[in-house]
Order: sequence, then structure tokens, then C-alpha cells
Amino acid sequence: MIREISYSLSELTLDVEYLSALLGFPDGDLPEPFGEYVALAVQDAESLCDIRGAFRFSENCDLSANNSHIWVDGTEFEVGKTIAKELRNASSVAFFICTAGEGISRRSQDLLMGDDPVLGYVFDLLGSMIVESAVDKLQLEIKRMAISEGLNITNRYSPGYCKWSVADQHKLFSFFPPNCCGIKLTESALMNPIKSVSGIVGIGAEVSFREYTCNLCNQVDCIQRNHHRMI
Repeated sequence: MIREISYSLSELTLDVEYLSALLGFPDGDLPEPFGEYVALAVQDAESLCDIRGAFRFSENCDLSANNSHIWVDGTEFEVGKTIAKELRNASSVAFFICTAGEGISRRSQDLLMGDDPVLGYVFDLLGSMIVESAVDKLQLEIKRMAISEGLNITNRYSPGYCKWSVADQHKLFSFFPPNCCGIKLTESALMNPIKSVSGIVGIGAEVSFREYTCNLCNQVDCIQRNHHRMI
């Protein structure tokens, strides 16, 4: 069964101080025009965003793992050694997809390629924050359902990170109907809208969630990794 959820911007937790830090002002004191740009982006995001997510649990719970691959319901994923190790004790998994919508992605790209790339960059960072906050809520729902069965969850992991092949996006999306949540894949396995996230969460009695796992990954442009560096 696939569960789809929509969120309004007001339901999400957005840390404006964190956005300021990403812009290069960790003390939160934004000089102009950045203060005006952040206020404008946050104001416009409510109407620009179409925040939707979905998740589904593996049906047959036939997950097994070797050194760098896992098999879920007969489908093989090349997740790499790090993620395979984290999932090795899972009895099932939840796949998820989530997006901030086309509107904020388009606004960011138009500004970046137009006459105000700085404002476009603010929208770009805000879009990333919005989709990550939405995935946080999705993961909490997965956790709630797991706990109701007396089970635990792992951290979430996405294709393209920790040496998980991006090409596996096509396999992951095969667990969802076409255009689910308005997300489509290109032939090269990139998601459209751009501000979208997909991934996997392990579930089981013998798995655990780690509060901080960025030391497992060398992805330098990850918004979550950069956040941990600042706190």
C-alpha cells in the first residue's frame, strides 16, 4: 500500500537562521539585500510550493544484503557497502519520494539564469530546505508506523549518496505509480521537479537510528551535512 501525504508550508519546520548560515552569515545578521531576499522567498514559497510525499513498505519482506547490494521484493539495488551495512539487519524497508513542487524550482532557475542570480540562489537553498523538512515529516510517519509494530527504523538514505548508484532511481520509482506526487525521472535518473528527494529507510527489530551519520558519507554538497557542520 502506498501512502501519499501533502503538506502546507506552515506545517514544516524551517530554520531561517540556518538559511542565513548557508548564505554565509552564521550570526544571522543578514546585510541587504539578503534580508529582503530571504523575507521575499519565504513569503512567496507558500504559493509556489506543492509539497507532496509518498512512501510504501516492501511487501514480501525478502530483504537480504551482501557487501554492497540489497534485494527488496526481488529487485536488486547497488547501494554500496556503507548503506548495505546500515540495512543488513532490517526485516523490511520503506521507499519514499518527496517534492517541494515545480513552482519553487522554476522560480529559482528563472532567477539564476536571469537578471537576479543572488535571489535565485536564495530560492534554491530554500527549496532544498523545504523538501528536506517535508522528508523529515515523512520519516516520522514511517517511524510512528514502525513503532506501532514494535519495530525500529534506520536513517534515510538516497541514491547518489554513500556510493549508491543514481541509476537505481529507476528501480526505486518502479515501486510507485507513474508521476506519483508529480515527480518524473529523466533518462539519466534525475528527478523533476528538481527540489525532490527519494530514498529508503530500513525497518526491523534489530536496526537503529543514528543521530549523526555524516561521517559515513563524503558528499560535500549535502545540505544536511553542511547543517551539521554549523551546529
